Amino acid sequence: MTGFLMFLHAVICIFLVTIILMQSGRGGGLTEGFGGGAESMFGAQTNEFMIKATTVFASLFLVTCLSSAVLSAKKDRSLMSDKAVSKVQAMKKKKEKQVSKVPINNNVPVKKTETKTQ
Repeated sequence: MTGFLMFLHAVICIFLVTIILMQSGRGGGLTEGFGGGAESMFGAQTNEFMIKATTVFASLFLVTCLSSAVLSAKKDRSLMSDKAVSKVQAMKKKKEKQVSKVPINNNVPVKKTETKTQ
C-alpha cells in the first residue's frame, strides 16, 4: 500500500510541476518557448483549464502527503530502523574489541600510605 502511494505521489508531483510550468505568467511561462503549444493544444480557454488542473493536482498532492504521513505514523517501526540498529551494533562491537585489547593487571601491589593522626 505504501509503495503504491509513493508511486502515485511521484506521478502527481510530475504532473503538477508540468502543469505549473505550462501556465503563462508574467514572463510567458514554458508555453512561450514552444510557440504557444498549450493554447493550440487545449483551445482558447487554456487558462481556465490550467487553473482547474492545477487545483485538482494540488489537492491530490495534499491528499497523498497526508495519507503518507498517516500511514507512516501507524507503523510501529521506521523503514530504516534495521539499518540504523545494525550500524549501532557494529559500532558497539568495534568498541568492545578495542576495550578487550587493553591488558588488565589486577595483581599490581598497592602502596598503603599511613597517615599520622595527632
